[in-house]
Amino acid sequence: MHYTELGLSNTHKMLRDALRHGYAVPGYNFNNLEQLQAIISACAETKSPVILQVSAGARKYMGATLLTALARGATDYARELGMTAPIALHLDHGATFEVCRDCIDMGFSSVMIDASDKPFDENVTLSRRVAEYAHKYDVSVEAELGALYGIEDDKISTETHYTNPTDVVRFVRETGVDSLAVSIGTSHGAYKLKNPADTLRFDILEQIAAALSDFPLVLHGASSVPQNLIDEINKYGGKISGAHGIPESQLVRARKMNICKINVDSDARLAFTAGVRKILTEQSDVFDPRTYLSAARDLMKELYKDKNINVMGSNKI
Repeated sequence: MHYTELGLSNTHKMLRDALRHGYAVPGYNFNNLEQLQAIISACAETKSPVILQVSAGARKYMGATLLTALARGATDYARELGMTAPIALHLDHGATFEVCRDCIDMGFSSVMIDASDKPFDENVTLSRRVAEYAHKYDVSVEAELGALYGIEDDKISTETHYTNPTDVVRFVRETGVDSLAVSIGTSHGAYKLKNPADTLRFDILEQIAAALSDFPLVLHGASSVPQNLIDEINKYGGKISGAHGIPESQLVRARKMNICKINVDSDARLAFTAGVRKILTEQSDVFDPRTYLSAARDLMKELYKDKNINVMGSNKI
C-alpha cells in the first residue's frame, strides 16, 4: 500500500518549508487511539502540520492491521475537523533495513533508520540502502549521527556521543537521506538533565548548521518534562522524582538553528498518566475507561496545542 492511499504526505516539503520559515514540525509519538485523537485535534485547532511517529515497540503493540486503520482514520478525522496542513506517518528509530522496508510497504510516508550505534561507515551503508529503497516510493528518510543517552523501546544507551560536525556533510552526501537527527545533549526518557541548569551544546549545533546550511536537522529526546505534570502525578499517588527535561527556551533557540523537526514523547506520557491518576483517585467508583481516558486525552490535547504555539512555532504557517 502506498501512503497516498491513506491520505498521508511525506516529510520532504514539510521540513523544507519549516527550514525556510523558521519553525519546527512536531514529531509526536502515539501508541493508542486517545493519543492520536489528541494530536490530530490539537494540530487541527492550531493549523499545524504534524508527523505521527510510531516506534518499533508501538508498532508491535498496536499491530500492523490496526495501525494502518488508525492512520487512515487520522487523516479522515483531520479532514472532518477542517485540517488542511499535511500529516506524515513516520517510523521512529527503525533498527534494520527489513523493519524500514516493511513500514514503507504498509503505507508509512517516512522512516528513520537508526544505525547511530554502528561505526560511521556501517551507518552510511545501512542508511544509504534504506534511502535507495524508500526513494523508489517517494518515502522520506531520516538518519542519525551521534547517539543520545537514555532508553528508546529496547534500545539502551548509557552515554551520549555528540554528533561530530566534521562528519555531517560527508554523511548526508553519501547516504542521500532527507533529514538528519543530531546529538547535542538531549536524551530519551524523563530524566534528561542531571542539572536543570545544564545547556544543550549549541556550539556543536552551530557548526552543524553552518556545514548543512540548507538541510533539515532533527532533535530527538526533546520533551520538557513539565513540573506541573510531575506534581499532578505525585499528588495522586505517583512517585516520580529527579526528572528534568529540556527547557523550552533552549528548544526555541535550537529551532532557530536549522532544527526543523522536534520529537516529543515523554511529555505526552506524563499528561496521559496525570489525567488517569486524577480521575481514578478523585472518583474511586469509576470503572468506565472512557471516563479516565477522556481526561487523559484532554490533557494531552492541551499539551500538544501549547507545544505547537510556544515551542514549535508551527501554528504560524
